[in-house]
Amino acid sequence: MAAAAESTGATEITRRLAAICGPSFARRAGAADEVAGRVARWVAVPGGPEAAAEVLRLAARHDLSVVPRGAGTKIDWGVPPGRVDILLDTGRLAGIGHQPAGAPVAEIGAGTPLRAVQATLERTGRRLPLDPPSPGATLGGVLAADEAGPLRHRHGTACEQLVGLRWLAADGELVGAGVGPTEPSAGAVPVGLDVGRLLCGSQGGLGVLVSATVRVQAAPASRIWVTRPVWTPLEVHDLVRAVLAARLDPAAVELDLPAAGAASPREESALAAARANHPSVAGRRAGAPRRGSGTLAVLLEGGPADVAERVDRLVALFEGEAAVDSAAPHWWRRYPFGPGDTALRVEMPTSDLHAAVYALRDAAGVPVPVRGSAGLGVVHTALPAAMPEERVAAVLAAVRGVLLARRGRCVVVAAPPAVRRAVDVWGEAAAIPRLRAAKDHLDPHRRLAPGRLPGGL
Repeated sequence: MAAAAESTGATEITRRLAAICGPSFARRAGAADEVAGRVARWVAVPGGPEAAAEVLRLAARHDLSVVPRGAGTKIDWGVPPGRVDILLDTGRLAGIGHQPAGAPVAEIGAGTPLRAVQATLERTGRRLPLDPPSPGATLGGVLAADEAGPLRHRHGTACEQLVGLRWLAADGELVGAGVGPTEPSAGAVPVGLDVGRLLCGSQGGLGVLVSATVRVQAAPASRIWVTRPVWTPLEVHDLVRAVLAARLDPAAVELDLPAAGAASPREESALAAARANHPSVAGRRAGAPRRGSGTLAVLLEGGPADVAERVDRLVALFEGEAAVDSAAPHWWRRYPFGPGDTALRVEMPTSDLHAAVYALRDAAGVPVPVRGSAGLGVVHTALPAAMPEERVAAVLAAVRGVLLARRGRCVVVAAPPAVRRAVDVWGEAAAIPRLRAAKDHLDPHRRLAPGRLPGGL
């Protein structure tokens, strides 16, 4: 009898979701409809903000949890929610709001793929200064994961570029923060943009993003990448410091240190001796060619003459070991981890990046790849998929101990289920009190992605 009642209830929920979203846009979930390994019960694809609000009101009446999903490029990041009843697909909450030609901002639907936005803006010689590594990512997904690419160095993250934001609280109430060219807060309960920015990195745990108003700029006339081979983290430290001190106004300063190119302890000692005896070598690897080394890449953008002048200065700074190209390196905007790896994001002051990389490699006991924004001290790395969960936990503890004294942190971005169960994914999270207050206000009954936020919120 209980099973029959459950089946009847599930059928009724499916019928009501279909009435809200349309018969083709609501269904029972399948095996592929999961969030970090937690399988959903239903999938709903509302056609607009009001339909999305109706889905949330239906969930509230039946005490069902809701997890938003964009393109799903980062759906396995973080910790799994406690339960996923309704997977709310934002694919139909898409589009670019009408705006005057040359407007400095644009209102964009949360479900809009970034590459579609860039293609539309490109036709008028403009762009969003956003370049997250996830292919096919939506703007809402980028905000929900607080994802950033190389251009973060000059322009900041998507969250930092927000001018306005609209989202739905757990009870379906439309909330607006900031303003934009089409008044995105119209019809919404207004709050401060600082509250809206709490949704960045919340993975759907504070609200369902409807639209965001972000800055738009003219596309640069010239883009040039200057690369230089590097061998050790200490060498990277010295070069990054020199680049930043040279006032070259780089758009991005990125590092790629492959695991295969990691120097051995003997090579590290040889380099240290060379540096001590010949400071002018500026960190070159002693007595060996640069086979298998890593790469430091600097992107310069602007007018052709200005960029050419800065390129010449940078090549001189790199002492003849530079390569100049109008195309990005093959690893640019790509994460160093793959399926099954334990992916980590390490953040620390730029001056301590080398210490964090050394600590990571020492703790892991094996060479690990490091890639990311060396100019900001934000990099990603990967521990091998075969590494046991207890070993991963020990590596995390050692690295976090080093970072704690340097005002840094290490977050587990993605990991196999056994690792996620065995480790503290977030580590120290100073924002927990503010997140708890926001959760209590926007989702007091813990229906939105329960457990996805730091502290199990």
